Amino acid sequence: MGACSSKHEDTHLPVIKRNNCTDMEQSTKKNDPNVARKRWSFLALYTRGPAYYFFSRKSSSPTTNGKTNPTVRRFFRRAFQPLTRAQHMKAVLARRHGEGKEGNVRLNKSFGFSKHIRHKCEIGEEVGKGHFGHTHRAKFKKGEHKGQQVAVKIIPKSKMTTAIAIDDVRREVTILKALSGHDHLIKFYDAYEDHDNVYVVMEFCEGGVLLDRILSRGGKFAEDDAKSLLIQILTVVAFCHLQGVVHRDLKPENFIYASKDKDAELKVIDFGLSDFISPDERLDDIVGSAYYVAPEVLQRSYGREADVWSTGIIAYVLLCGNRPFWGRTESGIFRAVLRNEPGFNETCWSKLSFEAKDFVKSLLIKDPRKRLTAVQALCHPWIRNGHEIKPPFDISILKFVKRYICSSSLRKATLQALSKTLTFDELVYLKEQFSLLEPNNSGYISVETFKMALTKYSTDAMKESSVHDFLESLGKLKYRRMDFEEFCAAALRVHQLEGHDRWDEQTKTAYEIFEKDGNRSIVVEELASELSLSPSIPVRDVVEDLIRQTDGKLTYLGFVKVLQGASSRNVAKGQ
Repeated sequence: MGACSSKHEDTHLPVIKRNNCTDMEQSTKKNDPNVARKRWSFLALYTRGPAYYFFSRKSSSPTTNGKTNPTVRRFFRRAFQPLTRAQHMKAVLARRHGEGKEGNVRLNKSFGFSKHIRHKCEIGEEVGKGHFGHTHRAKFKKGEHKGQQVAVKIIPKSKMTTAIAIDDVRREVTILKALSGHDHLIKFYDAYEDHDNVYVVMEFCEGGVLLDRILSRGGKFAEDDAKSLLIQILTVVAFCHLQGVVHRDLKPENFIYASKDKDAELKVIDFGLSDFISPDERLDDIVGSAYYVAPEVLQRSYGREADVWSTGIIAYVLLCGNRPFWGRTESGIFRAVLRNEPGFNETCWSKLSFEAKDFVKSLLIKDPRKRLTAVQALCHPWIRNGHEIKPPFDISILKFVKRYICSSSLRKATLQALSKTLTFDELVYLKEQFSLLEPNNSGYISVETFKMALTKYSTDAMKESSVHDFLESLGKLKYRRMDFEEFCAAALRVHQLEGHDRWDEQTKTAYEIFEKDGNRSIVVEELASELSLSPSIPVRDVVEDLIRQTDGKLTYLGFVKVLQGASSRNVAKGQ
């Protein structure tokens, strides 16, 4: 969404697309080959694929006193595929084009938008083109915005060949309208339609997309520059997640600079694949762009964490200059995403701080339960260093608090013991969240304070995403209060801690605390119920090592199993 001064046209590259259009897709001009040769000479080991000719033009990067940006370029020791525009998945494109089932179905393509776009806007030259639409520069003719330059995204109705495609356009407009107002989100003005097209009027941004600046800097940003960009990206991603919106197509092409200034704000665009999601909901629609798609999306069960994975890929690209996963075909990329781990052995990683490397790793954990949320990422030591961050409320906490309140006294005791072993860095996030939920500084929070926090940060999008309905499900617990110590236990993410190197040491310390404060005699049937063991499993054989024979209390292994909430399958395997 939005517009910039150059154009990209995806005519030769593979695209996962669920929408009828992409935004800010730009085409480029052919330049003198000598100029192109000079520009790419420092990347002698690059393989010149189609992307070379696609991007061979003078750099559009901002300058300072006639000099190029000071960010150091990266010299590669080995040849690899250069950065190109990431395509949407072919299967999804085919579905959106209407191949197959819905070809002869009569579709209602009336959206109920105003039909007077020509009265309101003077539409000018085309500045961007995508698979299903194109973007034009325009000006308001009248009203409070008279004379203001805007971008008009034009989506031909002839390309809306499925009900899914029509719903995508309607949802995109709804989300843009509901979310508009955030500093790092493209501003939405209005939507119009006529017999042939839908017109989406948005803020005009002329700074170009993030991918262009990455390429103009030789494929890499300096660490501090990358951090500044990632703070902006995570801030808007966390905002969308709080409102119950998951973007599902985060990539450098979908972030645009407001202007050509070096320090221009970065704004997220193209909500064509976005959807509403409640705190405990899982989506199964495979959408996105191949290089940036999360493994759980390919496995058809995902939530907000998929956006964090995509942000991790962007972080990897900004710091390293290359994507962590590559394949010659779309299926090859998917296999790499599902089977391989991101590599950190490139020369560039040895020159970066340990914190930067740890940050990227924490966003690219394949298990979404162990991956940081966008708000947690904003609290990471690397991000906090040198920046004063005010993270928003993390909507995912609602799910964990509900689960804690409804859990058994035994599980509560294990979580409380584990929470007392948290480090300073792990407590930073929890302190920030507790302060957002404690408006009266009483030292306690309740379901009512959750409601107050959501009301404070709510937009129209939150109403669409059923976040408030989820909160209402806690209504019977409205008089339950928590102090900070119990809140830490309730908001604890055991799977994340389990992925740390100090997990064994941490659980042993927690077990010592549990032995003093919470361990008690437990019968086999109670433990079997706690671990959700199937009746078909020989319970006594499975839990033999989990209960001490001398006093009937939990062993260390039993303590860990209760913490993990192990399934009967895992317990039976002794995992």
